[in-house]
Amino acid sequence: MSTILVTGGAGYIGSHACKALAAAGHEPVTYDNLSRGHPEAVRWGPLETGDLLDRSRLDAVLRRYRPRAVMHFAAFAYVGESVRDPGLYWRNNVGGSLTLLEAMHAAGMERLVFSSTCAVYGEPPAMPITESMPLAPVNPYGVTKRVVEQMISDCAHAHGLRAIALRYFNAAGADPEGETGEHHEPETHLLPLVLEAIRDPSRPVTVFGRDYPTPDGSCVRDYIHVTDLARAHVLALDALEGGTGFAACNLGTGRGHSVLEVIEAARRVTGKPPAVRDGERRPGDPPRLVADTGSARERLGWRPEYPAVDDMIAHAWAWLNRQA
Repeated sequence: MSTILVTGGAGYIGSHACKALAAAGHEPVTYDNLSRGHPEAVRWGPLETGDLLDRSRLDAVLRRYRPRAVMHFAAFAYVGESVRDPGLYWRNNVGGSLTLLEAMHAAGMERLVFSSTCAVYGEPPAMPITESMPLAPVNPYGVTKRVVEQMISDCAHAHGLRAIALRYFNAAGADPEGETGEHHEPETHLLPLVLEAIRDPSRPVTVFGRDYPTPDGSCVRDYIHVTDLARAHVLALDALEGGTGFAACNLGTGRGHSVLEVIEAARRVTGKPPAVRDGERRPGDPPRLVADTGSARERLGWRPEYPAVDDMIAHAWAWLNRQA
């Protein structure tokens, strides 16, 4: 059994990754300041409470556990908040990542799987999006992820760090066995907002624009099951055993679903129509974002096990009802 440090392991994707690590025979050690994570989500290994900006605390945890690798999820991830308060995002996402990289180098650690995002592409010139397309993020959140990717790449060249950045598209769903799920405050992801609108008609889900150049006029996104994301992280960890340098892989299904299609799928799965209201387009929302996942297939041997949006909704709905 090898020990893996999971920063942000008390969060949505991090907790699913911890379960996947444990199932693969690893011991995940969660390092989380719990400012946005949930201690009850840490179920597959020990929790060490600490902030990435606290170098002495981080060093102490690395000395205690001597992890073989790091999975780095810890970051703030609200686009709107990043626009309102960019300094918060630079300090937390970039400053925390720099501290982690320095601590890893001092401890002689050379394996890192980084939680990145399709937001690094901004408004891409073509679909589907490949890793070779220009990185041109259009908000501070995406910029911070792009900068951290560059820092990791630089450390790979300078220090022999082995690292893979996984650029997620739209994470969705919950653990099929109901052991962990999505809980954000505030919630901004479409799928849980749709399900909340089914449970509580006084909280309708907003469709931001119906006049995009898409088949039904609403935005199209590539939704990927969170359990598939978690499994990709374990495969990336395995790939680092024989790999060198820095690489990036998109994680999506390669298929897009519009906002209205997700709303209809939720009605179909739950048997209940969500409350819906119309809103204006949000600035910077591209009409369509869909991943080319060829690199993840070839480099990691990864394919999604739950590509159907109906499965994502069913698992999220079951999780939400367990929390009621």
